[in-house]
Amino acid sequence: MTQLPSVSGMKVRRVFEKNGWVFKRQKGSHMILTRTGFRATLSVPNHKSLKEPLLKRLIKDSGMTVEQFKEML
Repeated sequence: MTQLPSVSGMKVRRVFEKNGWVFKRQKGSHMILTRTGFRATLSVPNHKSLKEPLLKRLIKDSGMTVEQFKEML
């Protein structure tokens, strides 16, 4: 199993933006990102540290692999 580093919501947002996702809006502490060609949106909590299960789900929903995500950090 691949271990993910502890990262903030803002850092996750920056990685997704490098991968083509666009920040659309923020509602409370959640940042909403969209991408052309994807029906889904990503809701990234703006917290100091995201737990590993949530981070893995966001990575999967974004169409990336864990290895790709770690390389872009």
